[in-house]
Amino acid sequence: MSKNIHEQRILILDFGSQYTQLIARRIREIGVYCELWSWDVNEEDIKEFNPNGIILAGGPESVIAEGSPRASEYVFTAGVPVLGICYGMQTMSHQLGGAVIKGEGEGEFGYAKVEVQAESAFLKDIQDALSADGKPLLDVWMSHGDKVSAIPADFTTVANTATCQYAVIANEEKRFYGVQFHPEVTHTAQGEGMLRNFVVDICGCETLWTPASIIDDAVARMKEQVGDDEVILGLSGGVDSSVVAMLLQRAIGDKLTCVFVDNGLLRLNEGAQVMEMFGDKFGLNIIHVNAEHRFLEQMAGENDPETKRKIIGRVFVEIFDEESKKLKNAKWLAQGTIYPDVIESAAAKNGKAHVIKSHHNVGGLPDDMEMGLVEPLRELFKDEVRKIGLELGLPYNMLYRHPFPGPGLGVRVLGEVKKEYCDLLRRADAIFIEELHKADLYHKVSQAFVVFLPVRSVGVMGDCRKYDWVVSLRCVETIDFMTARWSHLPYELIGHVSNRIINEIDGISRVVYDVSGKPPATIEWE
Repeated sequence: MSKNIHEQRILILDFGSQYTQLIARRIREIGVYCELWSWDVNEEDIKEFNPNGIILAGGPESVIAEGSPRASEYVFTAGVPVLGICYGMQTMSHQLGGAVIKGEGEGEFGYAKVEVQAESAFLKDIQDALSADGKPLLDVWMSHGDKVSAIPADFTTVANTATCQYAVIANEEKRFYGVQFHPEVTHTAQGEGMLRNFVVDICGCETLWTPASIIDDAVARMKEQVGDDEVILGLSGGVDSSVVAMLLQRAIGDKLTCVFVDNGLLRLNEGAQVMEMFGDKFGLNIIHVNAEHRFLEQMAGENDPETKRKIIGRVFVEIFDEESKKLKNAKWLAQGTIYPDVIESAAAKNGKAHVIKSHHNVGGLPDDMEMGLVEPLRELFKDEVRKIGLELGLPYNMLYRHPFPGPGLGVRVLGEVKKEYCDLLRRADAIFIEELHKADLYHKVSQAFVVFLPVRSVGVMGDCRKYDWVVSLRCVETIDFMTARWSHLPYELIGHVSNRIINEIDGISRVVYDVSGKPPATIEWE
């Protein structure tokens, strides 16, 4: 009998750091299941979760400020290893009898070199270089103002930097460790090795969390949940719904019915590609609803981006509801909800996190659908979803396509959305993406697309004056999509794309390139 892939697990307590989800993704990449909870979780919930180890993440607060967050005292009496990262190290030190002070201009932000002074299980077999006197050196990434000024009595100093006396501290007997830097970011060269030492060697977790085992677990759970009932899924052709479809097909076969609503706001030939891949190649039952006219009719005359989004969402729900009522035996609705949706929508137990944005996958469907929910991706990050998609046989180029907004071209056509504008935009976008692939740049940038501007510009084609539409190329590079820089594409490439668009598409007379970063601009224009 295969092992339970959730049985050995790490609990991460979030104090508000921008990097906290990254910690969870790193632990999962190592092959160990983990969950991310708010810092103020109570003792009973921790006991029920029964983690093999606990990580206290970073955060923006100051430990010495009145009312700042603290870990539950139970964290330090549960008898499991604890790793404090940045703020997590500071609150651990403070709570266990050490002291923290304001950096007074000595904060560290960015690259730092750590010198290892003592052996520790946390840093076993890890070094980037050696100092002149033979001590291991580590290249790490710091982001802190406050720092620990005195460590708890039963801790030892493991490593330091020139300005941070306590860069790594440890109580080897209790298996408590604190690091002032961020091992979860790629700038910390040996970060993965440090986290592996903690979760595998110190916490004793087996690396059971693999794409193949996740698939087996998801399929078994869905079979148990659904039984012989039928399931309906809204298939968009995006990563999440596609992977859900493949998992469900493996679990229940032809008891799955997919509804593909073509809203007329998709990329060039996308509707045909979805039907060909999932219907012809993979043999799914798909109801193809061509609803372009209905969506465009509802958006006629509307310029406001948020109103356009709401119309697109409402019409999709109406159509999906109509189709689901035709399937009398469908008792379950499958959704592509993923773990960040759950975290951001504050759908976790305590419900104390702020709702950052409303997600179409968490709520939003009619209350009277009277169906049970099947959400096989609910505990997975996007990179994990892609990996299991590959394992299920989905093509790499589909799984690793750039993000595409839920409202599709509805928010890439600025102002009123018309079929003429969408058709022009589709062709221009296809040329841009094709040329990025040819230049071997598509997978080196984070997101690239074309925006249709409701502006006419004078142009000259041969001896004829033209007065046609303007489009903008948008291409950005980012790690987390929270901030982004515009891609410094070769001028020759931009020029070639512009020439192709203007020469091949009758109706576009000018191409511009967006050189706005985020912030202040957003990545999408609407």
